[in-house]
Amino acid sequence: MAEVKKVLDEAEKKLEGQFKRIDEIAFKNQKKVLDAFIELKVSAQCFAGTTGYGYDDVGRDTLAKVYAKVFGGEKAIVSPILTCGTHAISTVLYGLLRPGDLMLSITGAPYDTLHDSLFGKDNGSLENMWVKYKQIELKSDSSFNEQEIYKQVKKYKPQMVYLQRSRGYTSRKALSPYDMKEIFDNIKRISKDSFIVVDNCYGEFVDDIEPTNVGADVVVGSLIKNPGGGLAPTGGYIVGSEKAIDKISTRYTNPSLKLEVGSFEMGYRLFYQGLFMAPHTVAQALKGTALVGQIMEDKGYKVVPSNDEKPQDIVKSVIFNTADELIKFVQTVQKVSPVDGYVLPLPWDMPGYTDQVIMAAGTFVGGSSIELSCDSPIRAPYIAYFQGGLTYEHVKAFAEKLIELY
Repeated sequence: MAEVKKVLDEAEKKLEGQFKRIDEIAFKNQKKVLDAFIELKVSAQCFAGTTGYGYDDVGRDTLAKVYAKVFGGEKAIVSPILTCGTHAISTVLYGLLRPGDLMLSITGAPYDTLHDSLFGKDNGSLENMWVKYKQIELKSDSSFNEQEIYKQVKKYKPQMVYLQRSRGYTSRKALSPYDMKEIFDNIKRISKDSFIVVDNCYGEFVDDIEPTNVGADVVVGSLIKNPGGGLAPTGGYIVGSEKAIDKISTRYTNPSLKLEVGSFEMGYRLFYQGLFMAPHTVAQALKGTALVGQIMEDKGYKVVPSNDEKPQDIVKSVIFNTADELIKFVQTVQKVSPVDGYVLPLPWDMPGYTDQVIMAAGTFVGGSSIELSCDSPIRAPYIAYFQGGLTYEHVKAFAEKLIELY
């Protein structure tokens, strides 16, 4: 154990600068969340649940206003009715796109689980509803292909310009809101009526601004990732301009009901408390992934982002040489999980994915990616997508196992 402690101490010493920056960002974001709670008069009354139609649901409506304030939007939808990030994103797509419209993705193909929302002849997909789709790949250094983006926007004036902030199951880096501003400004200059939509999953509170602060019309994500703080039991959020949210609300419920209905009998305390905890929890996860990345990098493995780069999501990709190495890493995450730590995860045919996937998620909230977890499709290159950690100390315990394992 003395040798393990020495390796950990050395890794933490290298990370002092990163940890300081993470703490500074967390403090800015914590103040932003606190100010929103105070300004919008969050009270114990907001925690109470409702039943039936949910008319005059103060908790639901105030939570939406808090999210809009925190994320720099005019309006928001925040609800357990949105079952996951994929559902929330699909709701945005169906809400903003009409037959004949073009969706232009400027970060390549969206996440695997959105494939059937985009394509299919008789499955209710956007293609099935005569919505057109085009994509532009990022450059090899994960930067935007600006010339091609402006060319396509000028030519087609797409109804939606879409980008995915996190990497999905690729080896690219996540994207910074600061790098989006110039792109967004130029897109709006060329095609002012195009909706800019950002899949913000895994990126919330990683930096001190969000994509909505630099011109995105809509940001969307999951509450069992960053903004739920490890406490929200389910749900998704959509924040954006009033014009965009009004359109999306017709598909969230239907054109006559929009945001007037939607009850949740369990109440909203965990959603509020999770959002309040989120800046700190995200900081804990970032420190944990930095530590794991440093250890694996020191052992000769490639990690993305490298440990001298500023992360833009809570995911650390570790690239292995073989499927067996990858599987062993993921199984080790499960072994140090507080829930189902005795279970041995194996690759399986997971709904929505084209390859078998192995997933370690011994979490209090099922599948929560802000908790210590790891998943990967079993395909070359063999990349483990490691994320989360409610406490830095928990991830540090996993790091000890890695030092012994490798």
